[in-house]
Amino acid sequence: MNKKVWIAMLALLCMGFWLLAGCSKKETPEAQPAAAPAAAQPAATPIDPNTVASVSGSVKLDGAVPKPAKIDMSQDPACKGMNMAETIVADGGDLANVFVYVKDGLGNRTFDVPTTAVAIDQQGCKYHPHVLGVMAGQNIEIKNDDPTTHNIHPTPADNREWNESQPPQAAPIEKSFAREEIMLPVKCNQHPWMRMYINVVKSPFYAVTDDKGKYEIKGLPPGDYTLAFVQEKLGEQDQKVTLAAKDSKTVDMSFKQQ
Repeated sequence: MNKKVWIAMLALLCMGFWLLAGCSKKETPEAQPAAAPAAAQPAATPIDPNTVASVSGSVKLDGAVPKPAKIDMSQDPACKGMNMAETIVADGGDLANVFVYVKDGLGNRTFDVPTTAVAIDQQGCKYHPHVLGVMAGQNIEIKNDDPTTHNIHPTPADNREWNESQPPQAAPIEKSFAREEIMLPVKCNQHPWMRMYINVVKSPFYAVTDDKGKYEIKGLPPGDYTLAFVQEKLGEQDQKVTLAAKDSKTVDMSFKQQ
């Protein structure tokens, strides 16, 4: 065997030993950052059912009731022609669609988020209801009962904006909002006259006035509260109220036509 062959064989043996030694070394795994613990949902503050109070009343419009503006919906034959704007609805001075909620006085109390969803329906190319209340984190189920496609498009200031198409007979859309926000506007990109407002709050103590201007908030623990009355065009008015155990008080409000 000549000298060149011996040198080649020796080189191959050395390379084999080097590879074997390298493969036998244990790799030291990189330290992985510890996963952050999931934020625990605070337990709801107990309320003694034997002491709860309620507040109710009516909301009026002071001044002439504006004539509702007509909306031409003829651009979409499925929407059946004409409709009326819901900016101010006040039959005989009784102001509907006013959102009433406990703005202050609950302190650091926490409340369970309802497991049942609240509903929004699209029918006659209008949102039903026009004003909605919901707790932060609570599901909202949006249905389309019209024979035409809608684009539901909330435009919040403090929550995530989204825009989702919903064809006729499609499955309901389920959404929720994480943060408190009052009079969050919702529109339809397909039908620009379609408007509604969602009110996202941290407690279950809210109401929307009906077509008689009436509202009622039940189950409040005794305390000193500020009630906020909010109307989409006429703004907000606040009223303080003190509720004793098992109390039932009336708080009325009046808005002036601007």
